[in-house]
Amino acid sequence: MKKTQDSEPPSYLRPPLFMIGQDACGNWVVQDQNGARGGLFVDRASALRYVRAENGYRPHAFVSITGEFELDIASRPSETPRQHAQPLDGPARRVA
Repeated sequence: MKKTQDSEPPSYLRPPLFMIGQDACGNWVVQDQNGARGGLFVDRASALRYVRAENGYRPHAFVSITGEFELDIASRPSETPRQHAQPLDGPARRVA
């Protein structure tokens, strides 16, 4: 019989890795690798507290970025659009 090799666990089992740095305005920016989570913080301590809370207080959860690091909200995972959304500017209309 052949032994299976130990492989890396699936990404949903691994804790997220966050990047932390400062933007051009001096705010602290936190964003995970996938762009799904993160935010702007007034100080480094608050940013690190967020990272620790999001990753279950595991060590090695973040990477410090030198230079300007801007929050990239465009890289967020695409959301499934609602197919039957109602218009916001008027009452709902019945479609036959």
